[in-house]
Amino acid sequence: MTSPTIKPQWQPGQFILAPYEGKHPPTEQWVQDALDDNPVRTSFEIDGLSIELLIWGDEGKPGLLFLHGAGAQADWWNVIAPAFAKEYRVAAISWSGMGRSDWRPRYTIDNWGKEALKAIEVAGLDKAGKPMVIAHSLGGSPLFYLSANHSEQVHAGILVDSFIPKFKAGGSPPKREKLQRYATVEAALARYRFMPEQGTDYPEIVDYIARQSLRWVEEDGEDPAGWTWRFDPSMFASLDVSGVADLVPEAKIPLALIAGEQSGLVRNTNLASIRETLPNCPVAVAIPQARHHIMIDQPLALIAALRVTLQTLSASS
Repeated sequence: MTSPTIKPQWQPGQFILAPYEGKHPPTEQWVQDALDDNPVRTSFEIDGLSIELLIWGDEGKPGLLFLHGAGAQADWWNVIAPAFAKEYRVAAISWSGMGRSDWRPRYTIDNWGKEALKAIEVAGLDKAGKPMVIAHSLGGSPLFYLSANHSEQVHAGILVDSFIPKFKAGGSPPKREKLQRYATVEAALARYRFMPEQGTDYPEIVDYIARQSLRWVEEDGEDPAGWTWRFDPSMFASLDVSGVADLVPEAKIPLALIAGEQSGLVRNTNLASIRETLPNCPVAVAIPQARHHIMIDQPLALIAALRVTLQTLSASS
């Protein structure tokens, strides 16, 4: 750990970690403390696949499950989740096709929802009653699935800058090129970026996430050996989310919304209209100066907003 120093100012079009040339950015003490609170790293089996599972806190406490967005993994929550481990049994998973989880030949929101339910069971998040679920970005789609079809197993949910996706298989999904391979970790880190693009005052969090997102692959006849990213580039070619919008009005549990005020996906000006689409939305707030990836942009503000929202949802029936 090093003391905070002046960090390079990010500009659109730049790669956040490039100025550090593979070295760790200066790390604030509270960030280091959170990262030092290591989770239990394990996995579970579903549909013949291994799904990555991270766990913090003691079994028997109220359960809290964190769900990440597209192209991410469970480690995206490793600065946020420890803040709740004293009061909750906390878990995070990597969806199939991402992180250290196995890949599927085809991806569905239903399958991801079933992975979340299995995580609740395996992590023991339901020992003190029905758990609550926190979902970022595309992770909100499986939360909509749970809210409509499995309200008997989930108490409430929080959508973190989430949205109703519009693309479907065979339509115009976001393009994912073949994953680039890098000769060194340093070269890979220098090219790490977010979609949508944004900067942060916490490059140390980006550095941690980026390092956890890398895996080594051997030469396969077409490409040389090297470092690449831990997600299936063909995922969006088969993922059909066309039915997610139909799940929203069927939600049978409270769904709160925390948005980034400067998010390119969920803008503060749309909060009221988004809230109106949810049958039961007791909380809808925007975090000032936060963009889409709030956990790396305004992590302390996100923790504070989650605490207040969880208290409100805990009191709801």
